Amino acid sequence: MYEAHFGLQEAPFALTPNTRYFLRAPSHGDALELLLVALKEREGFIKISGEVGTGKTLLCRLLLNELEPIAHTAYIPNPHLTPDTLYEAVAEELGVELSGCTNAHQVLKAINEKLIAHAMEQKPVVLVIDEAQAMPEETIEALRLLTNLETESVRLLQVVLFGQPELDVLLQKQSLRQLNQRITFHYRLAPLDRHSVAQYLRHRLAQAGYNGADLFAPGALRLITRASGGIPRLVNILAHKSMLAAWGRGDRLIERGHAMQAIRDTESVRLPGLIGRWL
Repeated sequence: MYEAHFGLQEAPFALTPNTRYFLRAPSHGDALELLLVALKEREGFIKISGEVGTGKTLLCRLLLNELEPIAHTAYIPNPHLTPDTLYEAVAEELGVELSGCTNAHQVLKAINEKLIAHAMEQKPVVLVIDEAQAMPEETIEALRLLTNLETESVRLLQVVLFGQPELDVLLQKQSLRQLNQRITFHYRLAPLDRHSVAQYLRHRLAQAGYNGADLFAPGALRLITRASGGIPRLVNILAHKSMLAAWGRGDRLIERGHAMQAIRDTESVRLPGLIGRWL
């Protein structure tokens, strides 16, 4: 709608996780670096947690892209599965033939054989699970048993868990202490600060083809930062609606009034100012 008005080639604030729009803000850049270093060191379990909308799925996809040339990967985006279904999903991702398997023991055996074959190629295998807080307890225990597959000298499977803060609470349960003890690295994604929000907006606009002066006035930037709490998904929503408001009035600069209109139209954000803080 407003792309031509602002000199853009595409919509800059879509909510779909496009890795081209990833910004190495301090928290997100540190998380990616930790993941790559930990996986290089062949650590068993790594956990990345963060609030809804902080960019976990985008980081997850970027990690898969980084690993593609150097590792075999298995990706499970919806882990609300039974233990048997989890094993079958992992087998399918790794290209394991299951036609002769009639029970979970045989499926595990087939997975183990595939992992050993990959280990002989000197290529690690990484299982990446998004929305891990949705896993039932018995499935988490099945995941731990899956990581018991190893030789005397090498770990056959590494696991990266991405999840909301509820995952941290879930893993603190006494019944899941064995898996929790195996998590050697954990990182909590932080919201963007005001400086990072400004960088984030510029970066996404540039990726969408914009090459002019700053589109967001300082007043609009402050409002978007405060109302979104630095959550990237909310920043996207408010930036998109602010640009719509400016386009509707024929304005070329997104100012405080446009941002305020976007905030009033979005229920999931904080109302700025004294009235918002009082509420």
